Amino acid sequence: MQASNEKVSELSRLASIDELMHSSNVRLLRHMLNNLTPADIADQIESAPPKVRRVLWDLVDGELEGEVIGELNEELRGEILSEMESHEVASLTEGLDPDDVADILQQLPDQVIPEVLQAMTSQDRLRVERVLTYAEDTAGGLMNTDTITVRPDLTIDVVLRYLRRHEEIPEVTDCIFVVNREDTFLGTLPLTKLLTASPNITVREIMDTEVEAIAADMPDSDVALLFEKHDWVSAPVIGDDRKLLGRITIDDVVDVIMEDAAHSLLGLAGLSDEEETFASVKRTAPRRAIWLGLNLMTAILASAVINIFEATIDKVVALAILMPIVASMGGVAGSQTLTVVIRGMALGQISRNNMRWLLSKEFAVGALNGMLWALIMGAVAALWFNDPTIAVIIAAAMLINLLAAAIAGAGLPILLKACRIDPALAGSVALTTVTDVVGFLSFLGLATLFYG
Repeated sequence: MQASNEKVSELSRLASIDELMHSSNVRLLRHMLNNLTPADIADQIESAPPKVRRVLWDLVDGELEGEVIGELNEELRGEILSEMESHEVASLTEGLDPDDVADILQQLPDQVIPEVLQAMTSQDRLRVERVLTYAEDTAGGLMNTDTITVRPDLTIDVVLRYLRRHEEIPEVTDCIFVVNREDTFLGTLPLTKLLTASPNITVREIMDTEVEAIAADMPDSDVALLFEKHDWVSAPVIGDDRKLLGRITIDDVVDVIMEDAAHSLLGLAGLSDEEETFASVKRTAPRRAIWLGLNLMTAILASAVINIFEATIDKVVALAILMPIVASMGGVAGSQTLTVVIRGMALGQISRNNMRWLLSKEFAVGALNGMLWALIMGAVAALWFNDPTIAVIIAAAMLINLLAAAIAGAGLPILLKACRIDPALAGSVALTTVTDVVGFLSFLGLATLFYG
């Protein structure tokens, strides 16, 4: 009940802030804004139009700026950082986890990063530099170097006394990592075992040696799959020599999952990850123009195919009426297959071993649906235009296009990935081209054969 009341209170504050944005009561707005959590402050800034964002950011208290900027999307974070001096960025990162600091630094110009690192304490600089050696989208770039380690020969009593010497332990700590004197990872000591074990036994007797450590160069999408598969809260990150480098926690993995989901969703509409709801017109229009231009070229290609059969269309006006149906059905069928395959690729379910089966399955589904809807549309066309010939033409064309859509929807993502092109971003444009061209070519080509 208390949690429910707190939630209602939080929502009330958010609603009040939204109202205050349109008023001139800056003092009250500052007070209410800084009483929110960093995540909610970031959400308020992201949800505001560009001109209001700058005002809200200026109202954020200095001690909250680091946490708030870590919650902002990359584009908005980059805009704010680009207007700050090196010492301001260094001050901003104080107290943040090394992985969060690395995310911030990676959005700065290369010549500015050394200046910011130099302004940090030597301990913080070493931690951040370790993370910066790895790409942002790898386990090394995702990890946090703030870990607690123990040796296997220590007793539980000694470990507990060691932990009590800490003012606090790192957030999201569900286990302690066990290493040898060379910092080679040996296993984990879950807190649940630590708190219930006899004080006189050693760590070696109860430690878990079956834990799968994550290689520092593993892609972050694969890391997310491992967390989902094993229900991990945290996991150790190791180098090529199996030495412990840091750990990844579930909160960072959730961010990766959300980013991948947004990437797939936006990609299917031909939009990049940088597309933002409240981005300015100046930023949004050019990005969308690129994909609209590509789509225009594919549309011109489809129109060129139609133009080839201009004489046939002039003879039989019904063809112009029925053409969009063939292309539309192929487009929908192809999008269904494309979405399923891209999702399977994102989950790591598609490999060389099952690729042939997948293509066969999608072809069979396309054939069955093609025959079903070809018969239905053929009957509709025969009744509509009282012409059995046009019924046969549209039925055959629809079957051909649904088969082509199934093959393209399943094969294009695999082909694009092999060419190192993002299937989520380019797949829908390529698929539309295939289904439009094949649809018009088969329909009008058959019509030319039948009607001369």
